[in-house]
Amino acid sequence: MCEDEIQATENPAPPNSTLGVIIIGRNEGERLIRCFRSVSAAGDCVVYVDSASTDGSVAKAREAGAEVVTLDPSVPFCAARARNEGIERLMALHPDIRYVQCVDGDCEIISGWIERGIREFDTRPDLAAVCGRLMERFPDASIYNALCDLEWNKQVGEVDACGGIALYRADRFREVGGFDASVVAGEEPELCSRLRARGWKIVRLTEEMAWHDSAMLHFRQWWKRQVRGGYGALDVARRFEQLAGRGGGAFTRQVRSARTWVWGYPTMVILASLLGFCAAGPVAALLGGLAVAAILPLQMVRLAGRMLCRHVPLRVAVAYGVCTMVGKVAHVVGHSRYARDRVAGRAPQLIEHKAVAAPASVSAMRV
Repeated sequence: MCEDEIQATENPAPPNSTLGVIIIGRNEGERLIRCFRSVSAAGDCVVYVDSASTDGSVAKAREAGAEVVTLDPSVPFCAARARNEGIERLMALHPDIRYVQCVDGDCEIISGWIERGIREFDTRPDLAAVCGRLMERFPDASIYNALCDLEWNKQVGEVDACGGIALYRADRFREVGGFDASVVAGEEPELCSRLRARGWKIVRLTEEMAWHDSAMLHFRQWWKRQVRGGYGALDVARRFEQLAGRGGGAFTRQVRSARTWVWGYPTMVILASLLGFCAAGPVAALLGGLAVAAILPLQMVRLAGRMLCRHVPLRVAVAYGVCTMVGKVAHVVGHSRYARDRVAGRAPQLIEHKAVAAPASVSAMRV
């Protein structure tokens, strides 16, 4: 076991009833065991919420001493619902809980993070949630894992939203009613927008917060994750952007950008070709179409260049430029699935993309 893994496993979180931990998971295998070890100092204030796992996750959670909540499979699964039910059980068992650390079963909290987050709360009474640096445990296992690690390396300071791994002030969380359980993707920004509407702040600290084992080794997994992102973006944008204090602005821009590139860009290429043909014949049509078509690869190069300026390795920077643009197609697929579900009268559906097992080799582990 490497030094980093030991640090994550022996997390000296405050051993008192003011801190509770909510772990959610579905078929996380050995990743779940590592997650429990990383929060073991929280003692009996750990609640695990399981979404119909078939790999023995419930038994592993009970062996680890956690309180277990098993979700009713007749209601659609989603992270928002799981966290809400977990926090509800935690509050019932420990009414004096002041801080709640949410963590996914494929993650490990890094030693010292929770203490650091609580210190930030102590000095900033205006805070509702704090988060830190989330890092991919196996960034070299695949280019998709590397892209996840890059995606999570976000700006620090006061931010609009945290991710799924975050430390919340319990009374602020309850004040706004927790997560909206009908949101299957994008639930954290939706919650944070309501918190900010009440005047509370969200802060991302520079400290390392958790390891995340994405286990995203194949294009199909990455594609489904992008489809899920598009589905959730349209859901949040459509339902919440017009409500005071619950803005879907960022999601609206994401939806608009995807549609512009998937539908507007080809239309522009065709129009340029037609105009060229009408003006000067086939050669002009070809040149006009190629000139507009060049916008796409130039955008990929621009995005890759932006990452190179952040000292990202060339291979990852190029992949970021290409995958960002290809991902817009997946987003539009997600939009169409969302529209299909709305027409059919179905509740928003969770799109799963993860592998069950963690990478077998630790040779790619970050050290």
